[in-house]
Amino acid sequence: MTEAALATALEYLTDPEIRTGFVQIGIAVALTLLVLVVTSLRNLGFERELLATSGRGLVQILATGAVIGMLLAAHIAWASVVLAFMIAAAAWISHERGADLPGSFRASLAAIALGSGIVIASMAFAGAIERTMRDLIVVGSMVIAMAMKTNSLALERFTGEISTNQAEIEAVLSVGVPPERVVGEYVSTSVYAALIPTLDRIKSLGIVSIPGLMAGMIIAGANPIYAAQYQFVIMLMLFAAGALTSVASTFLVSRYVFTDAKQLDSDVLEAIDG
Repeated sequence: MTEAALATALEYLTDPEIRTGFVQIGIAVALTLLVLVVTSLRNLGFERELLATSGRGLVQILATGAVIGMLLAAHIAWASVVLAFMIAAAAWISHERGADLPGSFRASLAAIALGSGIVIASMAFAGAIERTMRDLIVVGSMVIAMAMKTNSLALERFTGEISTNQAEIEAVLSVGVPPERVVGEYVSTSVYAALIPTLDRIKSLGIVSIPGLMAGMIIAGANPIYAAQYQFVIMLMLFAAGALTSVASTFLVSRYVFTDAKQLDSDVLEAIDG
């Protein structure tokens, strides 16, 4: 397996398209430098972050391409290992949006695994995702990424809701209302806010833009109607993964913001306000 994987990777590395790709990267970098000039003149203050993020993204995506090139020659069982690694990485990145909430990483890990795992397994069973290394990793990564983004938005919004409505929450708790009922409104608000971008993308399908996957399939010569059908399936898959993840993560972290005495945890509030 190792020899086949290395041979596949070497074949990709020596492909003439690689040179073309670096030329295209150069043009994209030039555009990014233009943005840096504009932001510097306007004193927007995120030049370093943009440079660091762009550099990190380039290294990560090239490394990912090389690894996927090797994995395509590997046994399909490795797909589960790769997806598990992606889920763990997504949880680590995503939990930072709710790092002030205790148990945010555990909640993110469980929620992303649940949301993306159910969707990937269900769609693979239905045949929407072919059970090959290529499809499981590529489409699976899309699902995990959406779960991560939605989880980040949900945790950030939930943290803000707790901070903003602290007095109201404590007042309702003081009259004996159970914490799960008190926080339920803010969980719902956080989940809905996290799903708004995905809902807007579904609303705009075929009107505002032709999504990347559908465009790629059409360019590759696929039936445009089937490409549209498949794109819709993918969008609903992403929505389902995001919804399941955000509901699970906010439910889990909401249990950590209260003490055993059913009051808001002062340490959590200090961390959030800090």
